[in-house]
Amino acid sequence: MSRVPGWLGRLGAGLTGMSERLNERRAAVERERARAEAESEASPPPDDDRVPPPPGYAPAVSARPDPAQAVPWGVRVAAEAGWRLLVLAGTVWVLMRIISAVQLLVLAFAAALLITALLQPTVARLRRYGVPRGPATSLTAILGFVVIGLMGWFVTWQVMENIGNLSDQIQDGIDELRNWLLNSPFHVTDKQINEIARNLREAVGANTDEITSAGLEGVTVVVEALAGILLTVFSTLFLLYDGRRIWEWTLKLVPAAARPGVAGAGPRAWRTLTAYVRGTVIVALIDAIFIGLGIYFLDVPMAVPLAVFIFLFSFIPLVGAVASGALAVLVALVTQGVFTAVMTLAVVLAVQQIEGHILQPFILGRAVRVHPLAVVLSVAAGGMVAGIGGAVVAVPLVAVTNTVAGYLRAYSHEAAVRHAPQPRGATASDAAPAQSPEAPRQEPPPETAG
Repeated sequence: MSRVPGWLGRLGAGLTGMSERLNERRAAVERERARAEAESEASPPPDDDRVPPPPGYAPAVSARPDPAQAVPWGVRVAAEAGWRLLVLAGTVWVLMRIISAVQLLVLAFAAALLITALLQPTVARLRRYGVPRGPATSLTAILGFVVIGLMGWFVTWQVMENIGNLSDQIQDGIDELRNWLLNSPFHVTDKQINEIARNLREAVGANTDEITSAGLEGVTVVVEALAGILLTVFSTLFLLYDGRRIWEWTLKLVPAAARPGVAGAGPRAWRTLTAYVRGTVIVALIDAIFIGLGIYFLDVPMAVPLAVFIFLFSFIPLVGAVASGALAVLVALVTQGVFTAVMTLAVVLAVQQIEGHILQPFILGRAVRVHPLAVVLSVAAGGMVAGIGGAVVAVPLVAVTNTVAGYLRAYSHEAAVRHAPQPRGATASDAAPAQSPEAPRQEPPPETAG
C-alpha cells in the first residue's frame, strides 16, 4: 500500500471543512427565510399606495384649507341670501300664475271678504238683540245687496234719461271749445282742428275690426262678471253665517307649532280689514256728497250719477280719485265750458285734499295706515295682476299683511323671552322682563259669523 503525500491529505481535510461550513451557512439562510415568511403571513400586507414621507431636506408645504373656508365671508352670505331669494321669487311667481289661472274665483272671494267685513257688524248687532243667526244673516245680506243693486239701477236710469240732453250739450261744448281754441293765445288754426278731427276719424275707421272684436269680447266679460257676482253673493252668505267655523277649519291647515301665533293674528287682521272697509265707505260717501253738491251748483249735467261714480271709484286708492275727478272735469268742460271745468277741478281738488289730510287719518286711524309709496306700488301691482279688481283689493291686502307681520313679530319676541332660561340669584328680579303694553294676547277667532 502506497503512502499518500502529506500535503494532499491536508488539502482534502481543508476542502471537507469548507464544505461543512457552506452547509451550515446554507442552513442558516434557509432558517432566516422561513422565519421571514412566517412573520409575513402573520402580519397584514403593507400598504403599497401609501405615499412615503418626504425627505428631511424637502421644504415644508402647508395643507390645503377647506373650500368653504377659502370663500370670503361676504361672498358666502350673498350666496346664501341669493338662493333663498331665488326660492322666494319662484314661489311668488308660481303663486301669481295660480292666481291668474283662477282670477275670477280669487276676485270673487276677495270681494266677498270686503262685503262681509262691511256687513258683519250689522249681523253681530242683530244677534245681540236676540235675532237668530240665520234670519240675521239673511236680513243683512238682502238689505246690503238691495242697496248695491239700487245704486247700479239708479246710475243706469240717470244715464239713460239724460243721454239725449248730454249728447246735445257735448256737441255744443265741443263747438264752444273749438271757438275758444281759435281765439286762444295758442294760435290754433281752423285747418289744424280739422286735421285733428280727420285723424281721429281715420283712426276709428282703421281700428274697426279691433273695436268690433272688443265688443264681442265684451259679451264674455259680461258673462264672467255675472258669474263673479253669483260667486260673491254665495261666498258672502256663507262667510256671514258660518265664518267662525270656516276660520277654525282654516287653522287646522296650519302647522301645530305656528297655530297659536296665527290664531292670535287672525282677529287683528279681521279688525284691520273691517276698519279699512268701514272707513273707506265713509270717506267715499263724504267725497261723493260734497263733490256732487259742488258740480250740482255749477250746473254740470248728471251730477247725481257722477257723484255715484265718484263713490264707487273711491274704493281704488289714488287712481280712483284721479279718474273720477277727471271724468267730472271732462263732463263740465264739454257741456259748460272752460270756466265751469276749472271750478269743478277746484272743487275736486279741495275735497280730495280734505280727504287726504283730515278724513282718512281721523276715520281710518293708525290701525290701517299704509305708507303712500306702499299704496302706489300695491295698486300698480294689483292692477297689473288682476286689473281693476286687483287694484281694489291691493291696499286692504297690504294693510292686513302689515298687521299680521307686526303681530307675529311681537309674538315671536314674547315667546323667545318666555322660553329663555331664567336667571338665578340676586339678579333674577332685575333681569325679569316686564310685561309690555303691546305684548300679544290670545283672542278668540274673528266673529265673521255674528
